[in-house]
Amino acid sequence: MSQISFGHLPAKSRQIESKPLSSWDEQLDVIDPNPPFGGTEEDGIEKNFPADLFLQLIIEVLKDGGRAAVVLPDGTLFGEGVKTKIKKLLTEECNLHTIVRLPNGVFNPYTGIKTNILFFTKGQPTKAIWFYEHPYPAGVKNYSKTKPMKYEEFQQEMDWWGDEADGFSTRVENEQAWKVSIDEIIARNFNLDIKNPHVGEVINHDPDELLASYNQQQQELTGLLDQLKATFEDALIHNR
Repeated sequence: MSQISFGHLPAKSRQIESKPLSSWDEQLDVIDPNPPFGGTEEDGIEKNFPADLFLQLIIEVLKDGGRAAVVLPDGTLFGEGVKTKIKKLLTEECNLHTIVRLPNGVFNPYTGIKTNILFFTKGQPTKAIWFYEHPYPAGVKNYSKTKPMKYEEFQQEMDWWGDEADGFSTRVENEQAWKVSIDEIIARNFNLDIKNPHVGEVINHDPDELLASYNQQQQELTGLLDQLKATFEDALIHNR
């Protein structure tokens, strides 16, 4: 049975977040971070290392055969532009074998942004990605600071997980799990926001979740505008 741990790497994670990629010369066996997104971070961290670039850093500093489990917002999964390039790099350099799609409210009250856990091993390209949609426990409609997600809830994923050494041959599709080939991922232009095919479309009317989604889209738009502004400024400088 594979052991899975989620969360921050206390001191090491902070070092990775604040250290420039160009000066990082250590290769790591295991990385298990929660990159900054959505909430409040130390000055300079989220600006200099948004979740997307943090993912690129992880790919660079992993050893061949090194493993990572990274918490990322939905925006990374469906985002385009730089996000597409990083996801292409990820699937070419690593075996992105599993994405666990977490329910809303996991990081309440700090942020309502919906999140995912990406599991990958460096050294072999991705051939297919397993998705697992983590459901709320019976009687739970959302998480909160006083009623957070519990580790025991992941027993269902651990029972299903299997062994990476044999390519997860024991995994089967069910109401929570489904498999997508890399050819389909490429055809989708590396959009990894793939809904559970076993569940009909659910229209969300929760105001907190809609507001969180709107804020995430505004952050994405601001980032794109900043990139466009920088491109124009660079073009003007070189044309003088």
